[in-house]
Amino acid sequence: MNWQPSAALSALQARAELLRSLRDFFSRRSVLEVETPLLASAPVTDPAIDAYSLAQAQLYLQTSPEYAMKRLLASGSGPIFQICKAFRRGEQGSRHNPEFSMLEWYRPGFSLEQLIEEVAELLTLVLGERPLRRISYGQLFAEVLAVDIYRASETDLCALAQQKHGVSAELLDRDSALDLLFSHDIEPSLGAQDYCFVDNFPASQAALAKLARDSSGNAVARRFEVFVNGIELANGYDELTDAGEQARRFNRDCERRREHGREVPPQDEKLLAAMVAGLPECSGVALGLDRLLMLKLGASSLAEVLAFPIDRA
Repeated sequence: MNWQPSAALSALQARAELLRSLRDFFSRRSVLEVETPLLASAPVTDPAIDAYSLAQAQLYLQTSPEYAMKRLLASGSGPIFQICKAFRRGEQGSRHNPEFSMLEWYRPGFSLEQLIEEVAELLTLVLGERPLRRISYGQLFAEVLAVDIYRASETDLCALAQQKHGVSAELLDRDSALDLLFSHDIEPSLGAQDYCFVDNFPASQAALAKLARDSSGNAVARRFEVFVNGIELANGYDELTDAGEQARRFNRDCERRREHGREVPPQDEKLLAAMVAGLPECSGVALGLDRLLMLKLGASSLAEVLAFPIDRA
């Protein structure tokens, strides 16, 4: 039985220093630190994310503090941040642990562009100076794979994913094919020398972000992901504030989960009620702290920066 921590003491000390510097970063910007429950009455409906359920209590370990933090925003909290644990079922590996540390913050009145600048400032504080690169999701597919994702058919995308990665096209749909191609053929090269912000995701991958039109008239999601050394660090949105549209997206998510044979969880009616009451116009972002520390220390796996990963929990 291996009872000892997998991380060296120096890594644990670096984690403590990182948390101090992050709290100072937000304190200097007058962003309020908050705490919300780890247990929630409803999890996210995202078809790609599974929550741990506590059947006896009819509760779920939250996969992100987003819903509860938005309820605070609707109550007039102003700008807020949270450092907390989050839990996702079925995610384990060198860059994943079912229990992980997350930094999430929301900026009422901030545009997505302002939030990108603030994320870059935080990364510079922790990881040092690098150029900021901003590129659209569609442009990356055009440059790396010579694919126009807005003109290519679902059949073509699934066939390309099958050709390159051996996954049967019958098991894929448009978004899963795009995800497979992006994660395996594009993502590993992103952020090698810069902070790479990928924006204008397909509208079908909007999650909780607003929709817009890009310069070519394509429907896109107002969101971004940040990559450093091929690692996804953060996911930011120009936050959806329309409760009716949010309810429709919940229903679509649940239908997709049903089609793929996945558990269909309850929807968060408290979030919808808060949005009806009035979620302020804002941008928000979630950042993986364990991955950030891994990059800061030059570690090759999360086990090097976690005291006790899941196999030692």
